[in-house]
Order: sequence, then C-alpha cells, then structure tokens
Amino acid sequence: MSQAVAGRQKSKTVFPVLWAISLCHMLNDMMQSLLPAIYPILKGGFDLSFGQIGLLSLIFQVTASLLQPLIGRYTDRKPQPYSLSAGMGFTMLGLVTLGLAPSYLVLLIGAALLGMGSSIFHPESSRIARLASGGQHGLAQSVFQVGGNFGQSLGPLLAAFLVLPHGQKSLAWFAFAALGTMAILGVLGHWYKSTGQAKPVVRKAAAAQNGLPAAQVKRAMAVLIALMFSKFFYLASITSYYIFFLIQRFHLSTQTAQIDLFIFMAAAAAGTMIGGPVGDRIGRKRVIWVSIAGVIPFTLALPYVGLGGTIALSVIIGLVISSAFSAIVVYAQELMPGQTGMVSGLFFGLAFGMGGIGAAVLGELADWTSITFVYQVCAFLPLIGLLTVLLPDPHRNS
Repeated sequence: MSQAVAGRQKSKTVFPVLWAISLCHMLNDMMQSLLPAIYPILKGGFDLSFGQIGLLSLIFQVTASLLQPLIGRYTDRKPQPYSLSAGMGFTMLGLVTLGLAPSYLVLLIGAALLGMGSSIFHPESSRIARLASGGQHGLAQSVFQVGGNFGQSLGPLLAAFLVLPHGQKSLAWFAFAALGTMAILGVLGHWYKSTGQAKPVVRKAAAAQNGLPAAQVKRAMAVLIALMFSKFFYLASITSYYIFFLIQRFHLSTQTAQIDLFIFMAAAAAGTMIGGPVGDRIGRKRVIWVSIAGVIPFTLALPYVGLGGTIALSVIIGLVISSAFSAIVVYAQELMPGQTGMVSGLFFGLAFGMGGIGAAVLGELADWTSITFVYQVCAFLPLIGLLTVLLPDPHRNS
C-alpha cells in the first residue's frame, strides 16, 4: 500500500466514532465480565459445584454464540442502526436478574439475558467500527476490540472492590452503567443511519472481490474456526478458573487472585490493540501465526512455575494470544466481503460459544481431577495454531 493511499485512508477514519464504539464495547464487556468474576461468591452463596459453574458459563456464552451469526446475517440484509440500544437493555435486565436471583435457576435466566444482550451488541457494533475505519480495518477492529478487552479486565477489579464487599445484590447497581451506554449507542445509531450506509450490500457483487474460489474460502473459514477453538478453549481456562487455580495452588485470597486475573486481562487488552495495526502493515496471516503458535512455550510452562513465574507468563500469554483476534476477524471479513455482520457475529459468537463449552467441559474435568490438571491439558491447545499454514492470501495485504 502506497503512502499516498494510506494517507487518504487515514484522513477518512472517523476516530470519534471509533473511540465511542470502543467505549461502549468496554462498558458492555465490563458488565458481561462481572458474571465470571463473581463465581467465587456464587459458588459459596449457592453451594455450587465446578460443573454448575461451568453450566452457568455455558448458558451465558452459548446463548450469545447461537444468536450472533443469525443476528449478523439478518442485519446484513436489513440494517438496524438502533438495535444496539435494545441489546444493551437485555444486558441491563440480566444484571438486575443476577443481582436479585434467589436460586440457581434464576441465575441461569440472568446469564441467558446477558448472552442475548451481547449477541445483539457485537455484530452491529463491529460493523460501525468497520464503517468508521477509512480503510484501516485492522486498526479499527483493534480499537473496537481493545475496549472490550479492557472492559473484561475491569470485571475482576469491580468484583474485588465493589461486589465482594457489598454482596451479590450490588450487581444490580450496574444497571445505571447500562442506561448510560444505551444513550451513547443511540447517538451512534443516528450517525450510522445519517451516513446513508445503513443499507444492505449486494452479496454476489461483493463476493467477487476476494479473488478466491468458494471451496478455498470454505476451507480457510474451517481453519479459522479451528484456531478460534484453540484460542478460546484456552482462554476459558483462564477467565473461568484462573482465580481458583491461584487460590488452590498458591493459597491466595480471593481478592488477590482477582487482581492477578485483572493483570492477565489487561495484558490481553494490550495484545489486542497491537495485533490489528500490525496486521495492516505486515499482513494478518503473519500476526495469526505469531499469536496462536508463538504462545506454545509459555502455556506449556505455566502449570509448573511458582507464583511470580505464573503471573509473568500470564502477561506474556495474554499479550501474545490476544493479538490474533482482530486479525482473524478482519481476515474473515476479507474472505467474505459484503457479509460484515454475519462474519462478525460468527466469530464473536464462536468466541462466546467456545468459551462456554470450554468452561463447562473444563469444569467437569476439574471436578473429576484437579484445577492444576486442567491447565496441564490446556497447555497443548495452541498446537492447533499450526493449521495457520493452510490459510490462503486473499490479497497481498492479508
């Protein structure tokens, strides 16, 4: 890409919109991340097993994963600029339900409402980020995604310093954050509609832009899905059980363990911010290679080192493994041009779905064996990243 072209693209990037949608992503994922962050509270308060905690994650994440690609496909055909505010309404209802839940069954309902909110939010918000990108798609996806990752990292801190001291009912307080986010999303929906871009894309015309046969596109998408499995099954072991791993192995307090989880999540946010712009410059396939396969030595070492080494390795793992997500999403959007909502929904849905299934499976495995054994097994998951060698190059910048 020439400097002149890059300059023209950069001048068209609508940074106020990018930062606003990133802020909304941060608030959305902050509220979503409160659920796994309070698992220790729920485990004690409702006398839950690890398997029941895994089911709670499964309901939350699979609800989102099943709906996201369907919603994305629908909005590709019939754009819904104001659907983002409606999705945040489901998130608000989920938080209130979880905060006031008197039983495990009601907890499951609250988790499902959270998942529905996320399923509506991600496809359209990712589309807004792409529309505001000015051609710098990797940068835009990273700016958008880093908001979500930073929001996820805030969940453990908020749980440690707000929810733990005040109890489960304090979750309902975050409904006010959801109301504020709904207002911002309403403004962004108006921008989306006023630009004249809230219209369907002709799929057949767009599909011809990537220069690849349909069969090759399908194989590449299958490889990307396998990479998502590797990445998010491993991340499920961190987001759902890292706190318990630290408490069990190093006898940390719950609050200290939540702070250590925040350190990992903050590193993951930084990795996400790095991955997109680097992919714009050196190619997304190279970023995917380094991110998925490059993390292998660190995941293999994690279960066997001391506390200091565990924290240091978690930072490296968070930085490296999270740099791939923006590159994977933009790579897939370039494989299937004109289907931004469906592709975004599919991959954000896979992120939730793989995480939910991983949480459920790993929870049962932890009940049968131990949390340490879970990390010993998960250490080998990044080996699936070697499948990156099978990915084609849609064009010279991918």
